Amino acid sequence: MLSALGNPRQAAAQLMNFGLILSTAFMMWKGLSVISDSPSPIVVVLSGSMEPAFQRGDLLLLWNRNLFAETSVGEVVVYNVRDKDIPIVHRVISKFGTGPTAKLLTKGDNNDSDDTKLYAPGQNYLVREDIIGRSVVGYMPFVGYVTIMLSEHPWMKTVMLGIMGLVVVLQRE
Repeated sequence: MLSALGNPRQAAAQLMNFGLILSTAFMMWKGLSVISDSPSPIVVVLSGSMEPAFQRGDLLLLWNRNLFAETSVGEVVVYNVRDKDIPIVHRVISKFGTGPTAKLLTKGDNNDSDDTKLYAPGQNYLVREDIIGRSVVGYMPFVGYVTIMLSEHPWMKTVMLGIMGLVVVLQRE
């Protein structure tokens, strides 16, 4: 079982396999980013603010390539708040202006008020650059709970990485 640790060639091969798996996952993520024109082509709904349309833990597949179509009122968008890296999934409730300078106001379907309190200080509206995904092209219910559990319980990340490392080291070829 621990014979792989005694053979440096086999240990190096297993380490390279692990690196290959990680780099493949990274390349797939970057490929999806290029295809969808979104820095985050897959997002997890972190709260119940969009119920009943999307539940907490739903995994959303985004598309951001509608270059000539304008974002319209009623459309679900995913945006990042300036200086924060947490994507927020909400619906456009008001639009002021047209084209790339249009200002958008958003709100969660299950929220009582609009998102102005979520925006960066001094920001009252979203602009096109804030939006990382305009179209939700698909979703998988509850699949994102793994991500939520890992972010809410950081010790689970360490346990999961440890188990993955053990599997790589102890596997037989």
